[in-house]
Amino acid sequence: MSPTTPAGPHADAPVLTTGAPLDQAVAAVLMVHGRGATAEDILGLAAELPAEGVAYLAPQAAGQTWYPYRFLEPTDRNEPYLSSALALLGRLVGRIEAGGIPAERIGLLGFSQGACLALEFAVRNPHRYGGVFGLSGGLIGPPGTAWAETGSLAATPAFLGCSDVDPHIPVARVRESAAHLEKLGALVDLRIYPGMDHTVNRDEIEAVRRLVAAFSA
Repeated sequence: MSPTTPAGPHADAPVLTTGAPLDQAVAAVLMVHGRGATAEDILGLAAELPAEGVAYLAPQAAGQTWYPYRFLEPTDRNEPYLSSALALLGRLVGRIEAGGIPAERIGLLGFSQGACLALEFAVRNPHRYGGVFGLSGGLIGPPGTAWAETGSLAATPAFLGCSDVDPHIPVARVRESAAHLEKLGALVDLRIYPGMDHTVNRDEIEAVRRLVAAFSA
């Protein structure tokens, strides 16, 4: 993968890091925060994940929002923000790879709006990643969207977790997203939590921790 030329509202996004320095790391996790949150918020989750040899990177959205409207809106309504955000993720994956870490040791993790971005990036840029983690999110686009079907995720472990009554993320879209990831060759672990709030629970954290430990070993 080659870095994308910076453009749009997220072109100059600051990136926070924790864990191992990238030039010393054996694996990396790109962490994408939700709407109204910060890079610091999502990076706090790294304290629950494997530390040795893992670099954690979290970009900050302009105005704390990756795109202005719901992820179920026509994608054109969320431009140029959506394309700018996806391009930023592409540049960061390129930066990680340039540091000597291959895609199969890179995790893509997001919560809520960030989960939508992480999943969308994975299907638009399919490779054998270390893992794809969508915490309360789904693929982007209105009902009937035809997502990318070219390329392969080549047995990438993918974890999707969400409430069955999430006010922001319809459970049907989460299931639809899981099915599409499987169609592209991902090994999907889908967990729907009855009655859970729009949050991340301990079971999800443990699932992510195990997968990060596996691709950073």
